[in-house]
This record gives sequence, C-alpha cells and structure tokens, in this order.
Amino acid sequence: MQALDRTQPMLPLRPGQIARRTHDYTRHGTASLYAAFDVATGKVLGSVTRPHCGADFVRFLEKIVRAVPRRLALHLVLL
Repeated sequence: MQALDRTQPMLPLRPGQIARRTHDYTRHGTASLYAAFDVATGKVLGSVTRPHCGADFVRFLEKIVRAVPRRLALHLVLL
C-alpha cells in the first residue's frame, strides 16, 4: 500500500462537470498491511508495518497462531 498525496488541490466544480484531479502525485513511502479474517465471527486481526521484510510477515503469522485455538484449522489465502 502506498501513501500518496496529490501535488495540486482538486480542481473547482462547475455545473454539469464532474470532480477533476491532476494526474501527478507525491509519494510518502509505503507500508505493509497484514489482515486475518475469521469468517465464523467476523473478527479481523491486523497489523501494519513501515518497512517491508519477511520477518514482519512471520511475526504476523505467529500472532495468528497465538490467537486461534489449536483445535481449529487455519486456511491461508495470500494475495
């Protein structure tokens, strides 16, 4: 996920015209978003990290393992 900001404010509206924005942007860095969804309860377990490294992903998987009872099966879908 990228933290972006437009370089110019949104252009003013006129009657019959849709909102307009410039095409260019300023990049403010990236962040990694990890989320786990329990379909039975609707509960979401999430984590956001600034740097992008495999160790953060492993820590998130460990967090899931600690949060889920051992008797339940885990199914992971990675996108």
